[in-house]
Amino acid sequence: MNIHEYQAKGLLEGFGIKVPRGGVAFTPDEAVAEAEKLGGPVWVVKSQIHAGGRGKGGGVSVVKSIDDVRTEAERMLGMTLVTHQTGPAGKEVHRVYIEDGSSIERELYLSCLVDRETSRVAFIASTEGGMNIEEVAAETPEKILSIMVDPAAGYAPYVGREIAYALKLEGDQVKQCVRLIDNLYRAFVETDMSLLEINPLIVDSDGNLECLDAKVNFDSNALFRHKDILELRDESEEDEKEIEASKYDLSYIALDGQIGCMVNGAGLAMSTMDIIKLYGAEPANFLDVGGGATAEKVTAAFKIITSDPKVEGILVNIFGGIMRCDVIADGVVTAIKDVGLEVPLVVRLEGTEVAAGKKIIDESGLNVISADDLDDAAQKIVAAVKAA
Repeated sequence: MNIHEYQAKGLLEGFGIKVPRGGVAFTPDEAVAEAEKLGGPVWVVKSQIHAGGRGKGGGVSVVKSIDDVRTEAERMLGMTLVTHQTGPAGKEVHRVYIEDGSSIERELYLSCLVDRETSRVAFIASTEGGMNIEEVAAETPEKILSIMVDPAAGYAPYVGREIAYALKLEGDQVKQCVRLIDNLYRAFVETDMSLLEINPLIVDSDGNLECLDAKVNFDSNALFRHKDILELRDESEEDEKEIEASKYDLSYIALDGQIGCMVNGAGLAMSTMDIIKLYGAEPANFLDVGGGATAEKVTAAFKIITSDPKVEGILVNIFGGIMRCDVIADGVVTAIKDVGLEVPLVVRLEGTEVAAGKKIIDESGLNVISADDLDDAAQKIVAAVKAA
């Protein structure tokens, strides 16, 4: 789950981390009121969407008058902001963050994430912070340092010092960095974050470190123990199909392809998407119905797939272990009878109660293409879509 910048900064403040003063606004009048509270003389008006690259897209503006605060708030609120992370469709801006201007001497980059290869929390640091960090990673990767934290030992001050030296900090800044990294690590672990990105981390004109931006993602599987964080969820920033899927505990991610997928098991779902690409098409989604799905969940999953206007064909790929093929078949038939079927559908069933599942499909009277294995299923759905 993602949250907005202003929410992330509020969370970090609770862990003793220094961030600029600011306030959120949903209207130009509220933006002016927040600016007047801060006092100026410099303010930053920041659009709040769940995507990076806002500065390059025109979603961040530094102003020096209350009138300009209003003007920029009026411009941003309601605009569709397109960045390299939103895709061409962009995201509509519903709120802006009004923040104190900062006197910046240096811009640095700092992030914390779960490194899947080592199963450890990793800090990523670079002296090249700011809007062009992606170019730095691509063109001069030697300027980016990764430091792992041993989960058995936990955070130790040497980690903060190593990061401080990598960022070329000096004197009291080193001590500040050690405290900052300690607090960031506590925030990351205690709230079950999956990503914490500070870009830029700045050194101000007084030589102090400050988090000028904050991007935070949480592990959705851990949110049951963080009800306060769950309340920060902004559903207007999420895909409607993903919101609907979450109501049925379905693992669903919308993609840009044309073949909808319904699979049980994350690994099998990834393999299914890969083989669709192998045969020249693109998956429209990742959808894992899980090992213990009911007919109701399967019906909901099928309806979510068919609600996507980009879907030109559907592949149901089930290998039944805990998941029973007859339950899948019953759910698919129920869903088709409820919402209809206007695109080709290929069904591959194997495993527990496969005979019963195939019988339900065969006796349904529906126009369903059967497949013997995954390779056969992928070839058939790609061919059907291309022929349509």
